[in-house]
Amino acid sequence: MRMLHTMLRVGNLDRAIDFYTQVLGMKLLRKKDYPEGKFTLAFVGYDTEDKTAVLELTYNWGVEKYELGNAYGHIAIEVDDAYRACDAVTAKGGRVTRPAGPMKHGSTVIAFVEDPDGYKIEFIQQGTRAG
Repeated sequence: MRMLHTMLRVGNLDRAIDFYTQVLGMKLLRKKDYPEGKFTLAFVGYDTEDKTAVLELTYNWGVEKYELGNAYGHIAIEVDDAYRACDAVTAKGGRVTRPAGPMKHGSTVIAFVEDPDGYKIEFIQQGTRAG
């Protein structure tokens, strides 16, 4: 397993990308609109996603501001098999909040589990992430 990305919800995607690239010196690695889901994802980081963990900036169309308490999204961890990973979490007494399966607006196989404090952790099945 390895850490993939941390997701943050942003109220203005251009402003966020500018901050992370211009102020913090990260690179815009990829950006994609999901019209059916009415959101855009932008990934920024200091190196490519195969070499280091990055930030996923999520802009939900029409949402300009978040309360600080709900701005945090999740931690993503790449797993060989999301279905088996969920079974392992359940077997150890953990809570699966979204069973493994393709994401709603794409083909990436994902699952979500919750830590004891309620923080979300996303499992992303290796080899299923769309560009």
